[in-house]
Amino acid sequence: MSGARQKKKRLSVYLEPHLWKGLRTQAARRSMSDSLLAEAAIAAWLDPEGAGGDPKASLEAAVQRLDRRQARIERDLSISVETLALFIRLWFTSMPGLSDSMAAAARAQGAERYDRFVEMLGRRLASDRRFRTDIEREANEGGDAAVKKD
Repeated sequence: MSGARQKKKRLSVYLEPHLWKGLRTQAARRSMSDSLLAEAAIAAWLDPEGAGGDPKASLEAAVQRLDRRQARIERDLSISVETLALFIRLWFTSMPGLSDSMAAAARAQGAERYDRFVEMLGRRLASDRRFRTDIEREANEGGDAAVKKD
């Protein structure tokens, strides 16, 4: 009977409550029995290269996921830069020119506003608050909330 499959051996294991909960959660998530998941975990522990299939293939899949994630980040950054550049260009082209008498006062006021902008930016970057989060929160609160000063 060398071709016959050997009967599985029974093993009783005592697990800490958090390990038991994790095992049950992962088994349910994968639609597996607790026993089958524990067997797969033990097999992976005893033979990490053989239990989960080809380790090279899993590494390649992980690298491909990272490549896709990086491509999305680069695309989002490009969109953000283009949005900002377009806004600045449109803003500059729509601003009326200033007479020489008003230019000095406008430069002084612009310098003050720029300094305040840099301070506000520094505070926001130092905190966890982001403009996108503010917009989403305001949209969830009704959308007509006034813009708050930082």
